[in-house]
Amino acid sequence: MLGYMGKCRKLVFQLVRGLVPLVLIVPTLVRAQTQSPPPTHKPRRARDKALKKQSPERTFVLVGAGDIASCKNPEGARATAMLIEQIPGTVFAAGDLAYEQGSAEDFKNCYDPAWGRFKDRTKPALGNHEYADPTASGYFQYWGAQAGPAGKGYYSYDLGAWHIAVMNTNCSAQGLGGCGEGSPQETWLKEDLAKHPNACILAYGHHALFSSGVFKSHAVHPELKQLWEDLYAAHADLVLAGHEHSYERFAPQNPEGNGDPVHGIREIVAGTGGRSHDLLGFATTNSEVRDWQTYGILKLTLSPGKYTWEFIPEEGKSFRDSGSGVCHNQPTGAK
Repeated sequence: MLGYMGKCRKLVFQLVRGLVPLVLIVPTLVRAQTQSPPPTHKPRRARDKALKKQSPERTFVLVGAGDIASCKNPEGARATAMLIEQIPGTVFAAGDLAYEQGSAEDFKNCYDPAWGRFKDRTKPALGNHEYADPTASGYFQYWGAQAGPAGKGYYSYDLGAWHIAVMNTNCSAQGLGGCGEGSPQETWLKEDLAKHPNACILAYGHHALFSSGVFKSHAVHPELKQLWEDLYAAHADLVLAGHEHSYERFAPQNPEGNGDPVHGIREIVAGTGGRSHDLLGFATTNSEVRDWQTYGILKLTLSPGKYTWEFIPEEGKSFRDSGSGVCHNQPTGAK
């Protein structure tokens, strides 16, 4: 009997010893079957490319006006500054920024309290009032390198797929050399545009080639025609200006003033920064929209291959204008 019991105990011991490894192995197998396989990581370049395809197209805002700040009438500039304060983006200031003389004192006392808060994001252009001093010293002193090379006042920059040319339209200014063919500025503009053959193109300065202003010697500036010729040859899309204290939008046209919906340049005059109002005369050829009683700002949304514009009035006024267009030069990948 004892021998039989001993055999039983020995058998049980062997069975238990055999089961122990199974107890340890089985949970491991179960865990191995239930765990997800480790993720396979795409190469960084492929991942970044996929994210780029999924991300929305990059758009940029360009907002501003010309003919802005006067200490004699500060309310207008304050009203337009309130509008820009609500809009992120690059600010264009299209000349006659600090009345009456464009001096260092005028910039400090008139412009700076209103639009000066946007100084770091502003790309300015020279107006005729800045040239009360023949060298526009107050302007260049205030802006420094932001205004381009001292004594020239023309330069360019990019916003995404857009190339922006800032022109000095004071063609008779001391040391500028005019705006005609072969002049320093015209030569620069032609070469600058040639470096951006696939870009959407926008240019701005103070004076306009086309305007419905009452006094044509003030409103229309044929000395700018050669600059327009260069812009037209480069398939530019937009030209912005001021000088006339009003708002006016033209249909696309060529430098001769003939309508050209296929290759023409759309000009928008936005001398509505706050200084005062100028009466407009009868609508000139291709003029589509006009208003001379409203301060406000022009907001442009620039996307690859296209753009929109919107005139935003000062608080309490109802005049508005908006629309969209497609670039003549279509960047790679533009829709």
